[in-house]
Amino acid sequence: MHIQEWLESVPAVSVYLLVGVVIGLESLGIPLPGEIVLVSAAILAATQDHINPYVLGACATGGAIIGDSIGYLIGRKGGQPLVQWAGRKFPKHFGPDHVAMAEAKFDKWGMWAVFFGRFIALLRIFAGPLAGVLKMPYWKFLIANVLGGIVWAGGTTALIYSVGVVAEEWLKRFSWLGLVAALLFGIGSFALMKHRAKKAAAAREVEESPVAATVD
Repeated sequence: MHIQEWLESVPAVSVYLLVGVVIGLESLGIPLPGEIVLVSAAILAATQDHINPYVLGACATGGAIIGDSIGYLIGRKGGQPLVQWAGRKFPKHFGPDHVAMAEAKFDKWGMWAVFFGRFIALLRIFAGPLAGVLKMPYWKFLIANVLGGIVWAGGTTALIYSVGVVAEEWLKRFSWLGLVAALLFGIGSFALMKHRAKKAAAAREVEESPVAATVD
């Protein structure tokens, strides 16, 4: 079967569910490629008439908001022991340097770390649970969570879909290139945040070193 015929046979409901579930689990605190899945689905919607971009955007937004809310509740109940447990189980995603980076962003941005965290691959995993661990007032978290979910999920869907419609014929002929581009974007974003996390951890170690304490 030709790839275009296969894409046309993909049930729209399965695409909506996949996007909502993956983004929801990522927002909850499970390291999954939510952004890659969303971008790929939006490209698919641009080339397949049976996939509604409005429904897709709504599912992505709902998954983001609900997942973050569950992550907040888990973090608030589990506290710091939860962060330490996650660091032992998933050191590549929840190691000390990653946690230090996330905490630094929360110290700098406050409740808006939840909002801006939507647009940063690594911080998107931490935002909900860490807000709960740090006992952020729920009303502040909810405002930032809802706004961030709408702007990130809805905005990403609208942007990628619009670009896809303009380049529809090109995408139909070379659809795999769009998926590769989305994958590379996701990998590059993750690598950048990992580098920043290491820098934040190194700066924190310098601040907490005995020499720094003596100088103070």
